[in-house]
Amino acid sequence: QVQLVESGGGLVQPGGSLRLSCAASRITFSMYEMGWYRQAPGKQRELVARISSDGSSNYANSVKGRFTISRDNAKNTVYLQMNSLKFEDTGVYYCNAHRIFASVPDLNYWGQGTQVTVSS
Repeated sequence: QVQLVESGGGLVQPGGSLRLSCAASRITFSMYEMGWYRQAPGKQRELVARISSDGSSNYANSVKGRFTISRDNAKNTVYLQMNSLKFEDTGVYYCNAHRIFASVPDLNYWGQGTQVTVSS
Protein backbone atom coordinates (compact mmCIF):
# COMPACT_ATOMS: atom_id res chain seq x y z
CA GLN A 1 0.00 0.00 0.00
CA VAL A 2 1.34 3.40 -1.01
CA GLN A 3 2.11 5.71 1.88
CA LEU A 4 2.96 9.38 1.99
CA VAL A 5 3.86 10.48 5.49
CA GLU A 6 4.22 14.20 6.18
CA SER A 7 6.06 15.68 9.12
CA GLY A 8 7.43 19.01 10.27
CA GLY A 9 4.28 21.01 10.79
CA GLY A 10 3.64 23.03 13.90
CA LEU A 11 3.07 26.43 15.42
CA VAL A 12 5.33 29.27 14.34
CA GLN A 13 5.33 33.04 14.69
CA PRO A 14 5.00 35.31 11.67
CA GLY A 15 8.34 35.65 9.96
CA GLY A 16 9.47 32.25 11.17
CA SER A 17 10.42 29.13 9.25
CA LEU A 18 9.40 25.51 9.04
CA ARG A 19 10.52 22.61 6.91
CA LEU A 20 8.01 20.00 5.93
CA SER A 21 9.02 16.52 4.86
CA CYS A 22 7.07 13.85 3.04
CA ALA A 23 8.42 10.32 2.96
CA ALA A 24 6.99 8.06 0.28
CA SER A 25 6.90 4.30 0.23
CA ARG A 26 5.85 1.69 -2.29
CA ILE A 27 6.09 3.94 -5.31
CA THR A 28 8.85 4.44 -7.83
CA PHE A 29 9.48 7.84 -6.31
CA SER A 30 11.81 9.20 -8.98
CA MET A 31 9.08 8.77 -11.62
CA TYR A 32 6.53 10.89 -9.78
CA GLU A 33 5.82 14.55 -9.78
CA MET A 34 5.63 15.55 -6.12
CA GLY A 35 3.61 18.42 -4.79
CA TRP A 36 2.57 20.26 -1.67
CA TYR A 37 -0.96 21.52 -1.34
CA ARG A 38 -2.64 23.32 1.52
CA GLN A 39 -6.15 23.83 2.75
CA ALA A 40 -7.13 26.67 5.03
CA PRO A 41 -10.34 26.53 7.08
CA GLY A 42 -13.34 27.16 4.86
CA LYS A 43 -11.27 27.23 1.69
CA GLN A 44 -10.50 24.83 -1.11
CA ARG A 45 -7.28 22.90 -1.28
CA GLU A 46 -4.72 24.79 -3.36
CA LEU A 47 -1.39 24.03 -4.92
CA VAL A 48 1.59 25.47 -3.04
CA ALA A 49 4.50 24.01 -4.99
CA ARG A 50 5.39 21.03 -7.10
CA ILE A 51 8.53 19.46 -8.45
CA SER A 52 8.69 17.24 -11.46
CA SER A 53 10.65 14.04 -11.86
CA ASP A 54 13.37 16.01 -13.65
CA GLY A 55 13.64 18.51 -10.81
CA SER A 56 11.88 21.48 -12.34
CA SER A 57 9.57 23.27 -9.95
CA ASN A 58 6.80 25.81 -9.84
CA TYR A 59 5.10 27.73 -7.08
CA ALA A 60 1.91 29.51 -6.23
CA ASN A 61 2.39 33.25 -6.61
CA SER A 62 1.64 33.74 -2.92
CA VAL A 63 4.71 31.74 -1.84
CA LYS A 64 7.25 32.59 -4.53
CA GLY A 65 10.50 33.76 -3.04
CA ARG A 66 9.59 32.41 0.41
CA PHE A 67 9.09 28.67 -0.08
CA THR A 68 11.41 26.15 -1.71
CA ILE A 69 10.47 22.63 -2.76
CA SER A 70 13.15 20.00 -3.17
CA ARG A 71 13.39 16.24 -3.46
CA ASP A 72 15.84 13.54 -2.52
CA ASN A 73 15.21 10.53 -4.72
CA ALA A 74 17.65 8.40 -2.73
CA LYS A 75 15.51 8.93 0.37
CA ASN A 76 12.12 8.91 -1.39
CA THR A 77 11.43 12.24 0.28
CA VAL A 78 10.18 15.64 -0.80
CA TYR A 79 10.69 18.76 1.29
CA LEU A 80 9.09 22.16 1.56
CA GLN A 81 11.23 24.83 3.17
CA MET A 82 8.96 27.65 4.29
CA ASN A 83 10.52 30.98 5.26
CA SER A 84 9.04 34.35 6.16
CA LEU A 85 5.80 32.69 7.13
CA LYS A 86 2.64 34.76 7.20
CA PHE A 87 -0.70 34.38 8.94
CA GLU A 88 -2.27 33.39 5.63
CA ASP A 89 0.07 30.41 5.30
CA THR A 90 -1.91 28.69 8.04
CA GLY A 91 -3.57 25.47 6.98
CA VAL A 92 -3.23 21.74 6.60
CA TYR A 93 -0.42 20.90 4.21
CA TYR A 94 -0.78 17.78 2.10
CA CYS A 95 1.81 15.89 0.16
CA ASN A 96 0.84 14.62 -3.28
CA ALA A 97 2.43 12.11 -5.62
CA HIS A 98 1.30 12.18 -9.23
CA ARG A 99 2.34 10.09 -12.18
CA ILE A 100 1.08 10.64 -15.67
CA PHE A 101 0.75 7.86 -18.20
CA ALA A 102 0.11 8.20 -21.90
CA SER A 103 -2.71 5.71 -22.24
CA VAL A 104 -3.95 4.75 -18.77
CA PRO A 105 -5.37 6.81 -15.92
CA ASP A 106 -2.94 8.85 -13.86
CA LEU A 107 -1.82 7.63 -10.46
CA ASN A 108 -2.48 10.14 -7.70
CA TYR A 109 -1.76 9.68 -3.99
CA TRP A 110 -2.19 11.91 -0.95
CA GLY A 111 -0.72 12.06 2.50
CA GLN A 112 -2.76 12.55 5.64
CA GLY A 113 -1.72 16.19 6.06
CA THR A 114 0.24 18.14 8.60
CA GLN A 115 -1.01 21.28 10.35
CA VAL A 116 0.88 24.54 9.98
CA THR A 117 -0.28 27.38 12.18
CA VAL A 118 1.22 30.85 11.93
CA SER A 119 0.25 32.86 14.95
CA SER A 120 1.69 35.43 17.31
